[in-house]
Amino acid sequence: QLVESGGGSVQTGGSLRLSCAPSGLSVSDFSMAWFRQTPGKEREGVAATIPGGGHTAYADSAKGRFTITQDNAKTVYLQMNSLKPEDTSMYYCAAIEGWTISLHADAYKYWGQGTQVTVS
Repeated sequence: QLVESGGGSVQTGGSLRLSCAPSGLSVSDFSMAWFRQTPGKEREGVAATIPGGGHTAYADSAKGRFTITQDNAKTVYLQMNSLKPEDTSMYYCAAIEGWTISLHADAYKYWGQGTQVTVS
């Protein structure tokens, strides 16, 4: 129900833009977030936003480098700049009906399949 795109391989210091589009969901307003997970580690919240993008939250590791935005079509983007090797991970989009701002995975109901980001 959530389709991510935009992952890939990039050199240290480079940028990537991830996109996430809901499909088949009937709720008009979603709060959405980006998480990442590497093998053997817990899923980590990276950035979150409420419908319309008027309020956002970021993990300390993302502050100043990543930006989450949401457009009127309910697509969420994660602009990632100044990428570091430690940003290498599978990135997941998540969504929940209503107004939630959270970096905790338990707060979200819908999940995408993930898109790989590799920084070398």
